[in-house]
Amino acid sequence: MSPVRALVTGATGQDGSYLVEQLLAEGVEVHAVVRGQEPGGRPSGHLPDGVHVHTADLLAGERLEAVVAEVEPDELYNLGGLSSVALSWQEPALTAQVSGVAVGRLLQASHDLQERTGRPVRFVQASSAEVFGHADQVPQDETTPVRPITPYGAAKAYGHLLVGVYRARGLHASSCILYNHESPRRPETFVTRKVTAAAARIARGQQDELAMGNLDARRDWGWAPDYVAAMVLAARADEGRDYVVATGVGHSVREFVAAAFRAAGIDDWERHVTLDPRFARPSDAPEQLGDASRARELLGWAPTVPFEEIVARMVETDLALTAERPPG
Repeated sequence: MSPVRALVTGATGQDGSYLVEQLLAEGVEVHAVVRGQEPGGRPSGHLPDGVHVHTADLLAGERLEAVVAEVEPDELYNLGGLSSVALSWQEPALTAQVSGVAVGRLLQASHDLQERTGRPVRFVQASSAEVFGHADQVPQDETTPVRPITPYGAAKAYGHLLVGVYRARGLHASSCILYNHESPRRPETFVTRKVTAAAARIARGQQDELAMGNLDARRDWGWAPDYVAAMVLAARADEGRDYVVATGVGHSVREFVAAAFRAAGIDDWERHVTLDPRFARPSDAPEQLGDASRARELLGWAPTVPFEEIVARMVETDLALTAERPPG
């Protein structure tokens, strides 16, 4: 019997890297879409040995469709796209293309492949809590109205709704509405990693202060590998559905900062943190909190790492990274 064949976009990002590792450990034949190559023909970003690499840009729709037709995946995980809410305000049209329109290309290609081969294709879209915007309902679940308030959320909402459209056409398509999820693999362009890296540098005497935009927003933070596991469970479920993936526990950005500095051995974090309006978003939901009851009941999924431990693991990594740097 041939192994399951999976195609992953965004394979070199935080979630994609964990997903590729999980699938390889399961014996899945993994194919990854990468945007380009470095000199010498190596794919941009690190990929483990054994991954089949395909070069395609999410802006190049015909190339994306060709890769799907060539690989003929049993499972397609779309984790690619522009992942920064802040950057989406600067590049709204680009965000719409790579995080919205590209989803339609991949869904249509999956549907065409299924029609051509007669074999089911299981499609999983990495959606986002940003699709709910400033929701009246707390916590949010799969029935919460989709009303985004950011360009990123609007692009994700388009992709999220398209999943339902193609599910109605007979595709096993699932949209995992991922709430904030972190790990040491987060780049510093994300506020969480910015905080943990700054806490480590301040503890090492390599940085004096941390500038933040808003400490009052509340988010539902989980452990990234847990959320990747939820996407795999969604792909393997009997039917395609939408799933909120969240811990159901909220914390403010202020609490995240305090936890990071505490993990770095600094108790008086307030004297190191300043507020800078340049880092505040034009529009932001004050609270995102998810109800993952459906994922728990139908997929048997549950988060495994509590908030304080997630922050501590990130800080531990950043302390190790800064250990060899001289102060100043």
